[in-house]
Amino acid sequence: MASPQALSEADRRLVAMWAADCAERVLALFEAEALTDDRARDGIARARAFSRGELSAAGEIRRRFVAGRAAQSATGPAAVAAARAAGQASGVAHMGAHALGAAAYAAKAAELAAPDDLDARASEVRWQLAHMTAEVRAAHKRLPALGEDSAGPLGSGLLASGVLAKTIRDIQAELSSS
Repeated sequence: MASPQALSEADRRLVAMWAADCAERVLALFEAEALTDDRARDGIARARAFSRGELSAAGEIRRRFVAGRAAQSATGPAAVAAARAAGQASGVAHMGAHALGAAAYAAKAAELAAPDDLDARASEVRWQLAHMTAEVRAAHKRLPALGEDSAGPLGSGLLASGVLAKTIRDIQAELSSS
């Protein structure tokens, strides 16, 4: 049986555009450090193309790690988080839960880029929630809560601790209350 974190292909196509939007908001943080590395930008573009039905899930599953490897081109924590947001967005074709990873890394990048702004992460999360369509909200509500299912990004891996986990829990709490 497939993981509930996968979502249907139709749902993955819906949340891929939202994940790309989240990652793109912080892309400049990465590009300021890695002027010649286009992997993060390409990953976001591919997530958008997947969302529009222009790319197959199978093809994107094979390429899902390319954008995330762009983080190796950056040294600043905000730039690294921005590249990881793009990597998570590009992974949505494989598993829908990566959309929450894209949002969490984007919020982390925003927070790291503005250390004096105590509201930076929460402000980014508010933007993310405000830019979910009803269909994207419904798809996200089909995902298990962080930590409930070990077979995917919402299991015990990188997204399950620290500010990433807090961000995902904040998003999921807001979705469950709406």
